[in-house]
Amino acid sequence: MNIQYDASVFTAAGWRSVTITATAAQVSANMAQVEQVIEIDGAPPVGYTSRTGAKRQQYHAAGIALREVGKRKRISTCRIIAEEVIA
Repeated sequence: MNIQYDASVFTAAGWRSVTITATAAQVSANMAQVEQVIEIDGAPPVGYTSRTGAKRQQYHAAGIALREVGKRKRISTCRIIAEEVIA
């Protein structure tokens, strides 16, 4: 399934909120485990990126994506974008 949830990244200006879109596998009735991060704030997670274009808002998007892989998320707190249908 594809899910969206909010996370925080540390920039030179302090902690900032970002929206993460990821693929996840449901491991129980209430939990899902992140398999791959697709986007962070609508952009692919490669290299360094900035929230506003300013250097003080810059963070390492690839590192954030690696940090999120394997995390378990409560399904009730995530927005489900697409759910796989098993035939």
